[in-house]
Amino acid sequence: MSKFYRYKLPPWLRQIIIVIEKCTLPLMVFQLIRTLLFPTSLDVFLSGILVGLFFAFYLDWI
Repeated sequence: MSKFYRYKLPPWLRQIIIVIEKCTLPLMVFQLIRTLLFPTSLDVFLSGILVGLFFAFYLDWI
């Protein structure tokens, strides 16, 4: 299985990945608070996606 190297990507795509990585934690915290206050199916689904995305960045899978 080949490892995903973000440095082989074009600079514009690398910049987009960096921006998404930096915005994931604040969005995740906001979404988790919103899910605790107003739990709808969409909020739970978005929270799951954001938590998964955060851990993917944290564990360097992306």
